[in-house]
Amino acid sequence: MSQQITVGEVAGAFGIKGWVKIYSHTDPINNILDYSPWLFTDLDGTKEYKVLSGRVHGNYIIACLEGVDDRDKAQKLKSNKISVPRDRFPRLESGYYWADLIGLRVTNLAGVELGTIDQMLSTGANDVIVAKAERERLIPFITGTFVKEINLGEGKMLVDWDADF
Repeated sequence: MSQQITVGEVAGAFGIKGWVKIYSHTDPINNILDYSPWLFTDLDGTKEYKVLSGRVHGNYIIACLEGVDDRDKAQKLKSNKISVPRDRFPRLESGYYWADLIGLRVTNLAGVELGTIDQMLSTGANDVIVAKAERERLIPFITGTFVKEINLGEGKMLVDWDADF
């Protein structure tokens, strides 16, 4: 089975007919609609939902899900993480998805291992690599300036970043 990748989160109910408001992690945000069905995960487990309809609404996606037909059912989904199998992502001719970077070993130009990529953050200004080892490091994800090389095959990333930062 393909690795499950988190592509969004339920922000809450939208309206009275069971639609949900989704915070999408895809870029552009409406790409999340291409990955139906979605697997919802919360503390009680997981459940699959087919997306019947959806569209962009401001900074969110609103969606109608099969079996969710009133506001109460929609509200119960609030804070659920939405994931899809990695193999549903379109194949890229070049480049990579952020999900492909998670787990890469990060080493600086001096050969010091800074940790492994735990997550990627979108901050609005510069995206940020969160590398964890004995401590957490936040490294701006700016290729050419700080990110010198990404080698998915070898599972590593080379950065121009001081180990003391």
